[in-house]
Amino acid sequence: MERSVYHGVMDRLSNPALMNQTKLPARERILLTAHTLFYREGIRSTGVDRIIAEAGVTKVTFYRHFPSKNDLIVAFLDYRHHMWMSWFQDALQRHGNNLLAIAPVLQEWFGDPTFRGCAFINSLGEMGSMPEVVLRVMQHKAELRKVIEDMLPEDRDREDLASAIAMAIDGAVVRAEWGEPAKAVDGFNRLVEGVSCLKPQT
Repeated sequence: MERSVYHGVMDRLSNPALMNQTKLPARERILLTAHTLFYREGIRSTGVDRIIAEAGVTKVTFYRHFPSKNDLIVAFLDYRHHMWMSWFQDALQRHGNNLLAIAPVLQEWFGDPTFRGCAFINSLGEMGSMPEVVLRVMQHKAELRKVIEDMLPEDRDREDLASAIAMAIDGAVVRAEWGEPAKAVDGFNRLVEGVSCLKPQT
């Protein structure tokens, strides 16, 4: 398992405590701080005042960049999407870039001590009444399905199969968040191994 790879990448990109914040623009400090707190502790339980304090900015500076908390939530999801998808695609390449690569990639993710489930599923559960949140969740899941689809042979079932595998990933993520990461990976791997027997990789 390459847990340290995930841990290093995600910490470097998302944990402002590991950066010299004085060298970062105020907007980036705010966003990185929000990312860490929103993902670790939840959106509703993280107040703007705490983000301002931990980012080391004034209220005037905060509201100049993010007129409302909702604006920051949307920016957080956009940032998380680009960061996570970049890591995911890189991890797939490291593990073989095929369906069987997904299980070890999930294992790498689930094994990290900062793992708190899928930020998009979590955000939908907390903020599903915000259309902007729903849109970002749909866009994130659509791009994930497209990455999976690109690893499948071209046939008429390709899109449906990619959707099913993406749904299985979401199920594995939720089970891992319950505290059963090994069972989540094993169950997902058994499913994909069965699919791989029916759909030889090209």
